[in-house]
Amino acid sequence: MPASSLQVQRQPSTTTPTPQKQSQSTTRRFPTVTSDFQLPDALPRYHKHAVGPNQCCSYAVQTINAPVSTVWSVVRRFDNPQAYKHFVKSCHVIVGDGHVGTLREVHVISGLPAANSTERLEILDDEHHVLSFSVIGGDHRLTNYRSVTTLHASPCGTGTVVVESYVVDVPAGNTWEETCTFVDTIVRCNLQSLAQISENMAGNQS
Repeated sequence: MPASSLQVQRQPSTTTPTPQKQSQSTTRRFPTVTSDFQLPDALPRYHKHAVGPNQCCSYAVQTINAPVSTVWSVVRRFDNPQAYKHFVKSCHVIVGDGHVGTLREVHVISGLPAANSTERLEILDDEHHVLSFSVIGGDHRLTNYRSVTTLHASPCGTGTVVVESYVVDVPAGNTWEETCTFVDTIVRCNLQSLAQISENMAGNQS
């Protein structure tokens, strides 16, 4: 399997390839997917978002040189997003026991236009490796944010393809492009961190 790589898709956008060292990011019109990744036919079922007139929607695809089981063991921990999301300073479960409906309070690091958010676990599917959460409160600018993350075995069978999509309101005073750029940057950093952590875990297990 080739080195870990990342691809970002938006709605709507023009094609803008962006080469990077050790990873590859591209932006294309959503929801058309034209990439080297062999994404499953069921992908739209999980990542189909109803996008309002004042919302933006985007998704990223990250390949990871680690088994799905290893990557999922990190992603599924709704109570511990800071394991790979470096913008998260702390997380506390305030309602629930980790099943659908669980609420968590997340505090982010300084320097971001946010302090905390209250998030609800919407989907946790261990069989199909699907996790979804929505932001329902807090001090932030991500109103009506909903994220879906799915994991898929890579074509070679030894790695993982991670797809994360989101929809969010465009805040007053901001443009669609500004909002997407901000959230895409966070998602991209999170997925690249997930790749590094998962590959290190897989290396230690071998």
